[in-house]
Amino acid sequence: MTARLLVLALALLPGLAVAQAVPPPADLVAPGKLTYGVAATFAPFEYQKEGKYTGFDIAFGEAVAKQMGLAPGLTNMDFNGLIPALQGKRIDIINSAMYINPQRAEQVDFVPYMRIGNEIIVKKGNPLKIGSREDLCGHSVAVTLGGIEETYAHQDLDRCKAAGKPEVTIMTFPTAQASALAVRQGRADAEFDSSPGAAMLTTEMPDVFEVAGKTFESNTQIGMAVRKGDTAMKNAIEAAVRAVAADGTYARLLQEYHLPADGSIF
Repeated sequence: MTARLLVLALALLPGLAVAQAVPPPADLVAPGKLTYGVAATFAPFEYQKEGKYTGFDIAFGEAVAKQMGLAPGLTNMDFNGLIPALQGKRIDIINSAMYINPQRAEQVDFVPYMRIGNEIIVKKGNPLKIGSREDLCGHSVAVTLGGIEETYAHQDLDRCKAAGKPEVTIMTFPTAQASALAVRQGRADAEFDSSPGAAMLTTEMPDVFEVAGKTFESNTQIGMAVRKGDTAMKNAIEAAVRAVAADGTYARLLQEYHLPADGSIF
């Protein structure tokens, strides 16, 4: 029995309610489950706490799956492995605060769900007096390998070189936490992080880190990703996301995970 028929059959059983507003596609990786890929190293969106996965995307993914009458199936992996896993049909979608950019949009189709900005993180007191990205020439910047922050750092490297200034040294790390640690230990002069991630970092360790300068690239969107051309899955995810926003769950999760209300695109 396909996942769709199973859900419909269960819905017809007396006294058994199945929360479903959106029929799921028939060709799921695992019947009855929305299998999604996540790189659980990007707080407050997806991370591990006391051995459990938590974060906005984890709760949001559960709500989206519920709207489709499915159980959530989390698969944790390196961020660079997410798109290959999706293309190889090992997961149904990517649900990992993936920044939408033209390069990724050539490989996958996106369902946007939030607007997000980025920050420069430095040591408390900002000893190097970094006030903006223009001040990074000759300094080292820690970024997450494969993340959009790496792209921004390469933009700064090219800008400094074109201006005949000392180059930016780009230090790549597997996680945002590792990037922050490099700043804390003095191995990197600054880190690029998302606005929500920076807010969480400076709230939890206010005596260690601070934000330097103004938010940049503040109109970037993040989204769930589906296989390129998979119209059925894209339509189902879009409908489920709209339903989660309409019933108030999305706004509640923004508040619960201390994300700015103006990040909402609904």
